[in-house]
Amino acid sequence: MTSDLDLRERAELCDLFERLGPDAPTLCGDWTTQDLAAHLVVRERDLLGSPGILIPWFASETEKRMGHQVRRHGYQGLVDLVRSGPPFGPMKIAPVRYFANLVEFFVHHEDVRRPAGEGPRTDRPDLDDALWSMLGRMAPLMVRKAGVSGVRLVLRRDDGEEHRAGRGEDVVITGPVGELVLELYGRRTVAQVAYDGPEEAVARVRAAEFGI
Repeated sequence: MTSDLDLRERAELCDLFERLGPDAPTLCGDWTTQDLAAHLVVRERDLLGSPGILIPWFASETEKRMGHQVRRHGYQGLVDLVRSGPPFGPMKIAPVRYFANLVEFFVHHEDVRRPAGEGPRTDRPDLDDALWSMLGRMAPLMVRKAGVSGVRLVLRRDDGEEHRAGRGEDVVITGPVGELVLELYGRRTVAQVAYDGPEEAVARVRAAEFGI
């Protein structure tokens, strides 16, 4: 059974967009909040621009379409479009929307929060449990995609519960659930996690690119 946690993350990210304005830094390279808002609009509303988000061959078209969205709508218009969600398509269906968007909006919410000086959220056990369930589903796929061989990745949350993926030497990554998500989605400069395991195996995991 799904929930509306993805909608809450969407709404709180939009609130943050409005509070910080279009020029605030993010964890997405050199993107500002305006660039990130344009990315989300293209992802959900632009059939010509969205393929380049996942397929590098089309990345230049995605960037062009992001610029078009900025010129067409302006910053507040972009935020309004993100807030209202996709106007059509499968992501209007609640379970599809939830599984496609919960991690996406959590990570992008943190992409904006952390450079603004806001630390990990410690008051959201509901969000932690939902993200933990997602990690259990995605960890095996993430390990295969990253091509890390000879390693069993052990994700250990603060209460000791674990998800395991892969085969080989154990590399344990321990931390709050949200920090584990950030670590596996490339936000390693801010993720507050600890590694344990054989030195060479840990080095391979640290060098790997996870994500979906």
